[in-house]
Amino acid sequence: MLIGVIRPVESKTATVQAEELDEIQDLLAAETPEGWQLASAPVAMAKKDTILTAEGTIVRRDGIEEIEAEDMTALEAQVPEGYRLLSVRRV
Repeated sequence: MLIGVIRPVESKTATVQAEELDEIQDLLAAETPEGWQLASAPVAMAKKDTILTAEGTIVRRDGIEEIEAEDMTALEAQVPEGYRLLSVRRV
């Protein structure tokens, strides 16, 4: 018997503007729902401007579930669309 751990694969982007990096971080934190994490946030500054623009990629990290199957093929077949198989253990 195999037990697999799965998690939803979902992401969103949020574009924010501010004059300082601390403000950018605060704005992106406000856009990040419970159970999600900020994965990346490249920052750019336009020429002749003091405004920073960041496009944050926010990814879902909650919703972990376990699935069971007799073999790896059957286990992989149970992974729903929009989910990723994170780990497998034998019991």
